[in-house]
Amino acid sequence: MATGDVEERESLFSFDGFDPGDEDDASAMSLVDHLEELRWRIFKSLIAVVIGSILAFIFRDYIIHLLEAPLPKEADPLTHGTLVVTELMGSFTVSLLISVAAGIVVALPVILYQAWAFISPGLYVHEKKHAVPFIFIGLILFVMGMILAYFVLRFPVQWLVTFGQGTFTELVTANSYFTFVAFFVLIFGIVFEIPLVLTFLAKIGIVTAEMLTKKRATAHIGMWIAATVITPGADIYSPVIIGVAASFLFELSIIFIRITTKKKVAAEV
Repeated sequence: MATGDVEERESLFSFDGFDPGDEDDASAMSLVDHLEELRWRIFKSLIAVVIGSILAFIFRDYIIHLLEAPLPKEADPLTHGTLVVTELMGSFTVSLLISVAAGIVVALPVILYQAWAFISPGLYVHEKKHAVPFIFIGLILFVMGMILAYFVLRFPVQWLVTFGQGTFTELVTANSYFTFVAFFVLIFGIVFEIPLVLTFLAKIGIVTAEMLTKKRATAHIGMWIAATVITPGADIYSPVIIGVAASFLFELSIIFIRITTKKKVAAEV
C-alpha cells in the first residue's frame, strides 16, 4: 500500500469525531464485532421509531385531521366528508398504523445517522466528502416532495370522491383513504430524488448533460408512462401532477449538471 493511501486511511478514522482506533485495530474487527455494532445501530433506530410513534399516537387526532383536510366536506351529504371504518378494531388499527408511519418520518434523521455511523469508518475521506451532502440533500428533496404532495393531494381526492356523485353513495373508508395518501406522498418523495440520482450518475461518469439532452424526449415519455402506471387511483390528476413534477426535475437536473460540469472543467484548466 502506498504511503499516501495509508495516511488517507488513517485520517478517515478521525473524521467528524469518529475515532474507532488505528487502522490495525479497525481491520482486526471480526465479523461478529461488525454484526454486533449493526445490531446496536438497528436497535437505536427502532427505539427512535418507537418514541416517534408514541408521540404521534398522542397527537393522532391532529395528524388525522391534517390528513383528512383534502376530503371535500360538501360532497357527501351522508358522512360530510368523514372517513368511516367497517371493523370493530378499525379506528385503533388505523390510528396505530398512522402513528407508526409518522414515527418513521420523525425518526428518519436518527435512522440516517445510525446508518452513516455504521458505514463511515469504512470510507475514505474523499468518499465521506461526497456522501454527506448527498445524504443531506436527498433527505431535503424527499421532504420537499412529501410537502408538495400534501398540497396537491386535494385535486385527485376531490375528483375521485365526486366522480360517482348522483349515481353512487360514496363512503370512503379510513383504510382506503390513508393507503392512497401514503402511496401518493411516497411517490412524490421518490420522484423528487431524480436530480440527486442524475447528478450522482453524472459525477461518476455514466451520464452527461449532452446525453440527457439528446435522450430528453424518450425520458419524458418514459416518465409520463411510469407516472400513469404507478400512481394510485384512477383519477386524471395524479399522473399529470407527477408527470409534470418529474419532467420539471429532469430539466432542472440537466441545467445543474451542465453548470457543475463547466465549473469542474474551468477549475482543471
